[in-house]
This record gives sequence, C-alpha cells and structure tokens, in this order.
Amino acid sequence: MENIALDKLRYPIGRFEPPRSITGEMVQEWIQVLEDLPNKLHNLVKNLSEEQLNTPYRPGGWTVRQVVHHMADSHHHSYTRFKWSLTEDNPLIKAYQEKDWADLFDTKTAPIELSLDYLKALHAKMVFLLRGLSNNDLQKSYRHPEDRSRVTVEENIGKYAWHSRHHCAHIEALLKTKGWA
Repeated sequence: MENIALDKLRYPIGRFEPPRSITGEMVQEWIQVLEDLPNKLHNLVKNLSEEQLNTPYRPGGWTVRQVVHHMADSHHHSYTRFKWSLTEDNPLIKAYQEKDWADLFDTKTAPIELSLDYLKALHAKMVFLLRGLSNNDLQKSYRHPEDRSRVTVEENIGKYAWHSRHHCAHIEALLKTKGWA
C-alpha cells in the first residue's frame, strides 16, 4: 500500500504513455499546454516563500525549487532534440543525468526567477517552431541512447506536454497538502 501511495505522489497524472495513433488535434492540444506552461508555473510558485520553495513535493523528492530548475533544464534538452530531429537523419541524442543535474548547487539555491524567465523565452521559441511544422516534420525522429528507441517529433511534443502537467501536478499537490493554495 505504501508503494502505491508513493507512486501516486511520484506520478500524480500517471506515467507517460504515447498514444498508438497521434492526431493533429492532439498535437495542437499539446502545443497549447507547452505555450501555457510558463504562466501556469509562474502562477503556482510566485507567492511561495524561500522555505516553501525548499520544501520537497514528496518524501525523498525534489524541492519545489529543484522542480522549477529541472523543468528549465529538461525543456532546454527537449528543444535541442526537436532541432536535431528536424536537421539530422534520426540522430542519436545525448542523454543527461537529470538527477545529478538536480543535485548541483545552482538547482538547489538559484532564484527560481532565472528558470521562470528562461522557460518563458524558451517556450515562446519552442511553440513558434512547433506551430510551423509540417506533417512530414512531425514524423522526423531521434534515437535515445539508453534503449535506442525512436522518438518522433510529434511524440516528443506529447512527452513534454505530459512533463509540463506532471511537474505542475507535483507542485499543486504540495500546495493543497500544505494548505498553501
């Protein structure tokens, strides 16, 4: 029972499962999630104190501050993966150790405004790029080095829409649990 409760805290909206068939409507909905993320995240964290920002969203989990910085790091990688997929033939991407990045001093101590501002600019560029893609572009892909899986541009859009919702749900659950909302 404890593992189920912890899994619900880790994956409040469930794990990402790419649909078997991705429609144009799905892609447009996901792009909208990406466009909305910077404002949504800003509104979730704008009134939090330093103590609250340094509170883990679950036992053994990252702090709110780490989650915000992680999102900027991860979405930066996603944008690069989109660019690689669009300009190279199914490239093997470079993975990164997100847990190690989250343990670096900047992720644990830097003001969240650095990542909030970065996400605003990054997502403006990302959404502009994604809205201009053709159906052919959406089928381009990269390969992940860990399992050599092929990830299409459209699947990556869905993955990062999920990632946006996933981490916002972590923060929303903490705010509700602590009565900070």
